[in-house]
Amino acid sequence: MVDLVYTELLKLKRAKMFLVSVIGASAAPIMMYLAYLNMKSKTPDEPISFELSFYNTNLNVLLLIGPLLYGVITAYLFNREYAEDTLKNLLTIPVSRTNLIISKLILLLGWILVLTLEAWGLTLLLGIIGGFEGLSAAILIQSLKEYLIGAVLLFLLSTPTMLTTFLYKNYVPTIIFTAVITLGNVSVINSDFKPLYPWSAVHVITINGYLPQYPPLYSFLAIGITSIVGLIATIVYFKKVDIK
Repeated sequence: MVDLVYTELLKLKRAKMFLVSVIGASAAPIMMYLAYLNMKSKTPDEPISFELSFYNTNLNVLLLIGPLLYGVITAYLFNREYAEDTLKNLLTIPVSRTNLIISKLILLLGWILVLTLEAWGLTLLLGIIGGFEGLSAAILIQSLKEYLIGAVLLFLLSTPTMLTTFLYKNYVPTIIFTAVITLGNVSVINSDFKPLYPWSAVHVITINGYLPQYPPLYSFLAIGITSIVGLIATIVYFKKVDIK
């Protein structure tokens, strides 16, 4: 398992995808910073707080940027061997198919956490540059906690995307799938059903924004069931499919 993870890291080191993902992860902090600058130009006396900046940036990451970006990364990790026609050679070593999936999931989790820390750090840096107010240790700890919780929950929801990648062995269906997920977030985020839709439930859990009619258990079940079903279906399919 360690060797598999190390191999995945070596392959990533030679790829340009990581740099592309770093650029993509910077989109939310930069866009929110530009929005605040525009707001500041119109209402110069209105203060902008670090708390609001961290919240809105994470909102965009969890509901818009994250599902799309992490979906592309998932497709890249799990489709690479198909695209380069190296999977059949890899499995002759022999390598357990389940271990291969787990090693890629470990790399995916680390990748998502790195991009999350980048988004958090860039939000902090831009806030300092922009002279935002209300920076404190409590705000830093709370915001970092929310960013990391959201990152782990989005990682758990990567299994349906992983399954889509294995089924179609192509980037396009996976990108379409993540785009539909994102549209779902946009559709339900202002409705009472957001704790039930797995990907918007991530934001609900992260900010403790539960609704009285839907206890926290509903959101955890929505994410947990989606994640587990996706993982089991992926492992079963990958273990049975013929690699040509």
